[in-house]
Amino acid sequence: MKHAKAWGRLPGVGEARQRPWGDRHAALPTEAGPRIAHGLGRSYGDVALNPGGELLMTRGLDRFIHFDRAQGVLRAEAGVSLDEVLALVMPAGWFVAVTPGSRYVSLGGCVANDVHGKNHARAGSFGHHVRAFELLRSDGSRQVCRPGDADGRFEATVGGLGLTGLITWVEIQLIPIRRPWMAVVQRRFASLDAYWDLDESLAAHHDYTVAWVDCLRGGRGLYSAADFAGHDAPQAEPGPGRRRVPLEPPISLVNGLSVSAFNLAYYHLPRPAFSLQPALKYFYPLDGLADWNRIYGRRGFYQYQCVLPRPAMKEASRALFDRIGRAGSGSFLAVFKTFGERPPAGLLSFPRAGATLALDFPNQGAASHRLFAELDAVVREAGGALYPAKDARMSADMFRAGYPALDAFRAHVDPAFSSGFWRRVADEAPSFPQPA
Repeated sequence: MKHAKAWGRLPGVGEARQRPWGDRHAALPTEAGPRIAHGLGRSYGDVALNPGGELLMTRGLDRFIHFDRAQGVLRAEAGVSLDEVLALVMPAGWFVAVTPGSRYVSLGGCVANDVHGKNHARAGSFGHHVRAFELLRSDGSRQVCRPGDADGRFEATVGGLGLTGLITWVEIQLIPIRRPWMAVVQRRFASLDAYWDLDESLAAHHDYTVAWVDCLRGGRGLYSAADFAGHDAPQAEPGPGRRRVPLEPPISLVNGLSVSAFNLAYYHLPRPAFSLQPALKYFYPLDGLADWNRIYGRRGFYQYQCVLPRPAMKEASRALFDRIGRAGSGSFLAVFKTFGERPPAGLLSFPRAGATLALDFPNQGAASHRLFAELDAVVREAGGALYPAKDARMSADMFRAGYPALDAFRAHVDPAFSSGFWRRVADEAPSFPQPA
């Protein structure tokens, strides 16, 4: 039994048996006891943790199976990272159609959490670009799942949090690019009203849009709109330099004073209205600082990400910023963006039409949970939802309210698969002894 921590590094996570898994042709273990796949450990909470159970450590599923360079179709094992995918496909003039904010995530994890990126308004989520995957079930069956299959297993597995079985390989459709550079437009906005005006004027003309927001000053921030650059950009992208947080401080370096000072300086930092940026730097700014999650200290941190449906998103987002500002909490890692109208790819997919806010909070115990309860009330009243991949404390009631297809999803859950998250939010009693 070993401890496995999520990216939020919260203490108190129970131990789990860790079984290395590197053969996609092998059958699942016959031993009883719930299991869940665990890839690169970038989920912030417990969707890929299984206290008292078993973790299938799938990083060993790291082989490319086929790459059609003419059509931009890639098939690879589920443990292959986006970093490895991009190293293969970018020199050939391709890019992943949708990417989250880190390339150090596995293909299987991208499917299981139906990750999204800066281009949801144009491209939807990751699941919209998955052509097929193989699902290995605990009864020994193997199924190649494709969109629209009559049994609904594809839609249950996309965003299904790894609970429908083990994904062994994934086939995705890539998008063509001319140069590995981004043409980026940046604009300051002084209020949420100004954000909505910018979003309306710029989102219609650019593929990628996102905003950094000052969560302590009412939601002012910086709006970024971008597209892949054309043939006038440099042919080669500079290699991404990487630094590392060398140690874990005894207390969080993120607090009201440091966040306020950083946000003030960052908002007023001179920056060009238009620039060319290397694609990897644009999509993955935090990947340039390895182990950045250490800055929150030994108590770790929570990420709070919600989606607010379109009819209520303006009023509800203002209410969220008001409450966060009064609490004097949050961090300098605060992202705000508008989702498009494309229907969700999976039964439990998080992205849906509206606006999404994501920001980190240092773990301050009861004080953090009091603030989260206030934020939850706003999200629930708006008819919104929280993102399971980022969650470590959502209640069962909150989960049910945000995911109306939950009952339909239950029919697809593999009985041998479970996680700490699933037992917490789905009222699923553990079927094995819990650690003391």
